[in-house]
Amino acid sequence: MKIEKLHQLYSERLLIDTDTRKIRKNSLFFALKGDNFNGNKFAKEALTKGAAFAIIDEEEYLEGSNTILVENVLGTLQKLANYHRKQLKTPIIALTGSNGKTTTKELINAVLSTTYKTSATVGNFNNHIGVPLTLLAMTKETEICIVEMGANHQKEIELLCSIAEPNFGYITNFGKAHLEGFGSFEGVIKGKSELYDFLRKTKGKAFINEDDETQLKQAEGIEQIYFNNKTIKFISANPLVSVEFENTIIESQLIGKYNYKNISVAIAIGAYFNIPVATIKTAIENYVPKNNRSQIIQNKNNKIVLDAYNANPSSMQAALENFSQLKDEHKIVILGDMFELGVSSKTEHQKIAELATSFNFNEVYLIGKAFSTTSVKNAFIFENFENFKSSVNFKSNINRTVLIKGSRGMALERTLDLF
Repeated sequence: MKIEKLHQLYSERLLIDTDTRKIRKNSLFFALKGDNFNGNKFAKEALTKGAAFAIIDEEEYLEGSNTILVENVLGTLQKLANYHRKQLKTPIIALTGSNGKTTTKELINAVLSTTYKTSATVGNFNNHIGVPLTLLAMTKETEICIVEMGANHQKEIELLCSIAEPNFGYITNFGKAHLEGFGSFEGVIKGKSELYDFLRKTKGKAFINEDDETQLKQAEGIEQIYFNNKTIKFISANPLVSVEFENTIIESQLIGKYNYKNISVAIAIGAYFNIPVATIKTAIENYVPKNNRSQIIQNKNNKIVLDAYNANPSSMQAALENFSQLKDEHKIVILGDMFELGVSSKTEHQKIAELATSFNFNEVYLIGKAFSTTSVKNAFIFENFENFKSSVNFKSNINRTVLIKGSRGMALERTLDLF
């Protein structure tokens, strides 16, 4: 079936499903494949549950006129998303980077949605499946779409840009994330800069933090929209970040100086799209982080800084440095392993362990197989969470400030139950 015809079927419904557990009536079911599943096998079930059509790529699963056989289901989903994007011609802002993508996307959306009908990536669904689904969530009413792009290998951002065809782009930073896939820090820079490569080729525009020399260098040859610490001034982060823009103080609900840049680009984008300062201020001040990202949780005895959604050497260092600057008296640090570091894992975990113990926090706990191989003084080290849980007793702690940070797979939010 030609993509134009498939798009017509989609336009009559505006519903795409990929999971038979969540089928919506009259949707198009795309039978995607994974390492451990084959969506073709569930095409009949999807139709039984109410899907109007099932798009498959294995002939044996044909079920009459309601199944549509294509060469490759994923490729078809991506082509459909690109076709839909071209039909609507909606301005698209793409963002990628090593740290802070989702928080930045949420801040930008919070600001722009005050004035425009926006569409944005849900959660961090930012890969070769998530980006097409984000585009297909746009309607004729959508005035601006914010698309988050994640990657852990070369050429992934290039692919996502070819699907989304963004008009604007922003890279939060270049950090030591996914070193295993990118091969090196230089590989990270090259991979993330594929967004700049697309904007350069298509004459798009890039929002640039003028204080970031790497951004400036990588974005050469692109029309740039600048912001810096002179236009958006950092005031404080103790622990919540405050900034000043056009003589207006904006007090966010985000912790850590590292969120200053995320807030700044949201302000810069809002200003570029002619949103009044007072409106920008309200949007940022009303944004509350969730899903274990930069959250402050105050229980009856302690203040907990929960940043357990993800971690890499760059974000770990930033979190520790920020935590060290807090004026609280009794501070505890609980860190979990950082994943996807490849051959750099041992070295990077040792560096973070040394950094964590150099700040003279009252207590430092390191959890995980990688951290268990480190050698530092003044730290409690555990090979896994179960050993940690059975060895500590925080219930009697009073007036402690606690930093909890680790990769998603460590699920360190479980630590909350120990306080």
